[in-house]
Amino acid sequence: MGIYETEVAAKTSWSGVVKEGQRLKITDLEGQQAVDFLCYNNVDRSDRYSATNTVKVQGNVYIGLGSVLYSDSGTQLLEVVEDTIGRHDTVYGCCSNPNNKLRYGVETTESCYDNFQAELIKNGMGKEAIVPNINWFMSVPVLEDGSAGVDNVTLKPNSYVTLLAKKDTLAVLSNCPQMHNPCNGYNPTPVRVEIF
Repeated sequence: MGIYETEVAAKTSWSGVVKEGQRLKITDLEGQQAVDFLCYNNVDRSDRYSATNTVKVQGNVYIGLGSVLYSDSGTQLLEVVEDTIGRHDTVYGCCSNPNNKLRYGVETTESCYDNFQAELIKNGMGKEAIVPNINWFMSVPVLEDGSAGVDNVTLKPNSYVTLLAKKDTLAVLSNCPQMHNPCNGYNPTPVRVEIF
């Protein structure tokens, strides 16, 4: 039985501490909803998730079952212990209002960058703590010529990923509000977060 459960509404954010030995489960309730994710060593929050360490140590640009999320110091923060998808993005980072203007020529007021910033402020941190993130449930194939792009992949409702905390870890997520590429099927939907 879980010790915590909440539904994170479309386009909104969440953060919480997952203690060593606990599990964090993120469920895509309706299917095809990207979830942008950051994490930090809760003992020293300046020791944050490192996409480069995570990719280099495992020799793979994708996150999946058995992947370990490493911090800047090389500390193991979280391990993927359940995964119904098999491949999650580490390359594309989070959407931002300036990025939406550059890529799509549109002025937006909602973004994962702003969601991250709001959650970090709640935890006494600033925008300097925003680093390249993981995108759960998002497909960004990297082709032989190095090109990459957001794939239009339909995922099943109730797809999920479960992470085991190797250290007390602050988890921060943005339930992506992006409407200008197919990562959310152009229709952002809620996700469920559980700690058990």
